[in-house]
Amino acid sequence: MPRYWLFKSEADCYSIDDLAKSPKQTTFWDGVRNYQARNYLRDDVKVGDGVFLYHSGCDPLAIAGTMEVVRAAYPDETAFNKQEQHYDPKSRRDDPTWYMVDVRLKQKFQPVVTRDMLKDASELAKMVVLQKGSRLSIMPVTDAEWRAVLKLAGVKSG
Repeated sequence: MPRYWLFKSEADCYSIDDLAKSPKQTTFWDGVRNYQARNYLRDDVKVGDGVFLYHSGCDPLAIAGTMEVVRAAYPDETAFNKQEQHYDPKSRRDDPTWYMVDVRLKQKFQPVVTRDMLKDASELAKMVVLQKGSRLSIMPVTDAEWRAVLKLAGVKSG
């Protein structure tokens, strides 16, 4: 049974349009440097899971579309490369600290589902991304929340 997730990315760093332009509309989701978000990636995110791509750090804040996990957690290579923005000298290849997954674009929302739209939907009142102080870049989404957001986007569940 697939699970559902919300992955945040600043739109000017990596957007749904960047994903759409990637080979096979697939990319690795790297650079997660929070232990709780890392644990979700490493322990819970599985191949076949659905993912909302949430654009943060922009106006409007919004869910831009959906992705599917196509490769389960593996060591985040950017942690081992001194030239990378997310380099971590404490992470070792024989005992990695950080993990990443591969995702593929499923659909782009036209228009996006804004944070205000999410906040106005009573069935999404407990959605983690809307909770005060919720700053994780990877967070779980319930089945009911997944369906409610797809409805707001005007697309069929699936």
